[in-house]
Amino acid sequence: MDTLDTKTLQEYDRRYVWHPFTQMKEWESEEPIVITRGEGSYLIDSDGNRYLDGVGSIWTNVHGHCKKEINDAVKRQVEKLEHSTLLGLANDKAAILAKRLVDIAPPGLCKVFYSDNGSTAVEIGIKMAFQYQQHRGKPEKTRFISFRNAYHGDTIGAVSVGGIDIFHGVFRPLLFPTVQAPSPHCYRCELSPERNSETCGRLCLKELERLMELHGPETAGLVIEPLVQGAGGMIVQPDGFVRRVRKLCDRYDILMIADEVAVGFGRTGTMFACEKEGITPDIMALSKGITAGYLPLAATLATQKIYDAFLGEYRELRTFFHGHTFTGNPIACAAALASLDIFEEERLLDNLPHKISYLKERLKALLDIPHVGDVRQAGMCGGIELVKDKESREPYPWEERVGIEVCREARKHGLFLRPLGNVIVVFPPLSISIEELKQLLDGIEDSIKAVTG
Repeated sequence: MDTLDTKTLQEYDRRYVWHPFTQMKEWESEEPIVITRGEGSYLIDSDGNRYLDGVGSIWTNVHGHCKKEINDAVKRQVEKLEHSTLLGLANDKAAILAKRLVDIAPPGLCKVFYSDNGSTAVEIGIKMAFQYQQHRGKPEKTRFISFRNAYHGDTIGAVSVGGIDIFHGVFRPLLFPTVQAPSPHCYRCELSPERNSETCGRLCLKELERLMELHGPETAGLVIEPLVQGAGGMIVQPDGFVRRVRKLCDRYDILMIADEVAVGFGRTGTMFACEKEGITPDIMALSKGITAGYLPLAATLATQKIYDAFLGEYRELRTFFHGHTFTGNPIACAAALASLDIFEEERLLDNLPHKISYLKERLKALLDIPHVGDVRQAGMCGGIELVKDKESREPYPWEERVGIEVCREARKHGLFLRPLGNVIVVFPPLSISIEELKQLLDGIEDSIKAVTG
């Protein structure tokens, strides 16, 4: 079965696989690329074609594909133990990884609750915050504040604090109500039409404070993607925004839940985005890059204050009643530990500044293209917003699928990209070389010009 030809593999996929975020009627009429191998920054299909992975396999890949050190760590662990529950037992890899995560996390985050993906990491954070308020004698604090354009995952709690109607609108009857604050998106911001990031951020913070004054007594927590709203279109917050949000949460007695699922593990240039702003959230959700894209794993980190509220006698039912079958899976934890070792041994964070500068320079140059309305960047992630008319800021109708067409065109340049509507995402492995980064940006530029004319 491992040696099936491309046509057979495509037929099996079309007949049996239901793909995420995909209109399957269209998919079934196409011939999908079937990836069978990975090598460094490249994905390789069943016909041997190579594609530079411009989105890090949906924002997970850190060190490149098939990194020998992680391969070896996974193989060693498979020979020792594949899985053991954390319900009533501990395991060595989960314990060691928890200690390593606490060592590198923003100071004060000291307890690690494992799960298996970003949605559940956020869901756990929401449930922790809710139950924490109940235990501290604040039963009225049941609501959550989140931001427009936010995406925190696809489980019901995570969708409830999301803010992207095209993803979340259909599920509205299933969701709990939240208070939504404006996000600082100056290019399309109604609050700051002059497209000034600082002004936009200041006005958004002013509105956030008004909402906190109104709803603070009933609010358990605020959920935020620090520095970058990913699926909302790579919307970058101005310097100091997250720091001010932290201060407002303190002022109005609201827990701050930082969703670092996408931006954690070096993506913004520091190990965690909160570190860049010099703040510690009460709860922090991690996933994606935690295993460098190898295996499903997530962690929700909490402060001692949060943890202590759950301590009590068995009969008091203060236990956090949440868990997952594969919580703290030893193989996934072994991959995560190997990834952290590579961060240290290869000084990955120290090697990012020149790549970040190059990416910034190349993205800025794309603004000369008539239909590039905006470019946004934080560290090693970026977004290129395509518009029908730059002067009026008129977007392309989403039905025209301009972003998708640019990504299709990019395949001719040996790139794999995945857009967010009409925003072209740049999210390569952190280990990408300058030469590969040049190939990526050259291909994106040529593809945008070819599609938008």
